[in-house]
Amino acid sequence: MAENNGVKSRRDQQLERLRKKYPDKKFEDDEEIYGQISDDYDQYEHDLDGYKGREKAMSDMFAADPRSAQFLADMHNGNDPYVGLVKNFGMEIQDVLDNPEMQEKLAEANKEYVERVAKSKQLDEEYEKNMDTTLETLRQFQEERGMTDDQIDDVANAIIGVVRDGVMGKFSRETLELFVNAINHDSDVANAGEEGRVAGRNDKIVEGLRKRDKGDGTAPLNGKNGSAPNHHKKEQSIFDLANEAM
Repeated sequence: MAENNGVKSRRDQQLERLRKKYPDKKFEDDEEIYGQISDDYDQYEHDLDGYKGREKAMSDMFAADPRSAQFLADMHNGNDPYVGLVKNFGMEIQDVLDNPEMQEKLAEANKEYVERVAKSKQLDEEYEKNMDTTLETLRQFQEERGMTDDQIDDVANAIIGVVRDGVMGKFSRETLELFVNAINHDSDVANAGEEGRVAGRNDKIVEGLRKRDKGDGTAPLNGKNGSAPNHHKKEQSIFDLANEAM
């Protein structure tokens, strides 16, 4: 059945969505297209399971004590949480706070709160400090490579994506291949350097042997042409030539 003029097929619509979501990929064959769709669907199911789990936990909490739902709703609407406690749990909340048996638990809860706030502040300060250094590093890197703002933004966004996936425990094949290629690149460069050094030494050895066989235009000092043989000079082996080439 022919497609209407100006109306994209479902396949073209899906390709457009994929290319917009993953601008670094071309999606020119079915294997890549359906592979990415499968990965996205797996991630969707994983996220959906997480949402369902959290929703069930909230539903169970609200079912166990409906007052908690109203309390959270009041906070969401901007009402004073302390007033909300009294509104939903009554003035007996004060009795709980004054109960000597609860003092130790309340003190421990307050300690955890203070430590969490302090840790959060420390992390915020460290983040700001590191970000200043990172931005300067990105600026220098951009200048050295002659990159545009869009190009350096793409690099930064790609790194952030990898970090975000790592925090979520997600390691895609693309990420694994990225780091494998990076590690192999360093190894390949080192191997190429060593191979080049060895090849250079071998070339010197071969050139030395060629000159020895061909001669350099001077009379040989091996007793010919009336010259006495030099019994004190040891014939150079290939290993001697190799040492001289180093």
